[in-house]
Amino acid sequence: MKKKSVKGKKTILKRKVVKKGMTKKKVIVRRKVSGAKKKKSFGKSSAKKSGKINVSSIADEIKNEMIKQQRGSVEHLEGVKLKEKNEKKGGVREYVKTGVPGFDDLFDEGIPKGNLMIVAGGAGSGKTILCLQTLVNKAKEGKKCLYMTLEESEDKLIEHMEDFGWNASELVKRGKLKIFRMNPFDITRNVDALLAKQKGELLIDIDPVILPDDYKHPDFIVIDSLTAISSAFTGKEESYRVYIEQLFRFLEKTEATGFLITETEQIPKIFSPTGVEEFLADGVIVIYNLKHGNVRENAIEVLKLRGAGHQKKIVAMQITSAGIVVYPEQEVFSDIE
Repeated sequence: MKKKSVKGKKTILKRKVVKKGMTKKKVIVRRKVSGAKKKKSFGKSSAKKSGKINVSSIADEIKNEMIKQQRGSVEHLEGVKLKEKNEKKGGVREYVKTGVPGFDDLFDEGIPKGNLMIVAGGAGSGKTILCLQTLVNKAKEGKKCLYMTLEESEDKLIEHMEDFGWNASELVKRGKLKIFRMNPFDITRNVDALLAKQKGELLIDIDPVILPDDYKHPDFIVIDSLTAISSAFTGKEESYRVYIEQLFRFLEKTEATGFLITETEQIPKIFSPTGVEEFLADGVIVIYNLKHGNVRENAIEVLKLRGAGHQKKIVAMQITSAGIVVYPEQEVFSDIE
């Protein structure tokens, strides 16, 4: 990484990214400099006043800079993956709508069909409701929708949907919606087999998850949640990394549009258990649970979307008696770092 100072004009940062023989230069304008010889330096202003280096101030500035870089860099990772998907489909992309009121307005055309989307947010933010509501809407259109859960039972989730008036039981009877509870111990047993396969000690293919026999080719898949899966790998970070890579490859082969739920802080800075998942995913949807005095308000944004345009803003969201409603014109200007 090279830092170049242009006297009296701009301070810029040039970063070279090499991918498959191609060289790409990314130039980020850090700040405009007026006058003669001004340079940005962490903690220097406070150092001049006190005569000492303010270590705390420097640490805060570096931390904020890292957060900004993370939110920006998530947009450009794995561009090659998009190219490969376009080539497979002859360069023609299909897009899907969620049917969630107001939410689809945040996308220029929709979510590219077959994309894998991270849905991140804190407890009670509405992640499960957003995914269930999307599946119900697609099931009503005749699509096969599979909800894979590691936590709540099928009966409880159906009851949850019925409370919103979605008539999920009828969709289940028609075979358009299926809720399948995964056993985390089955997942951990598969890990040893996956590791053996990677080392060449196992000749048969092992899938990271087992789809129900009567639901092998769903159009939409939700996994609730990656956080629950990662908890089964406590102290086995390398095994989890192998597993999560295999999981994403498996889901890509199904060609289903996927939503993978992750549990985060109410105002997250990392959007998945390890931070790796959000780079493997094609998109990241973040739901915020903001506190204003004694009241909490929800907000939502599309942080990343590979292969399609989207609105880059945080907007208001509400959980109503009929489900989630998004207000795309109502931007949220709270301090979200």
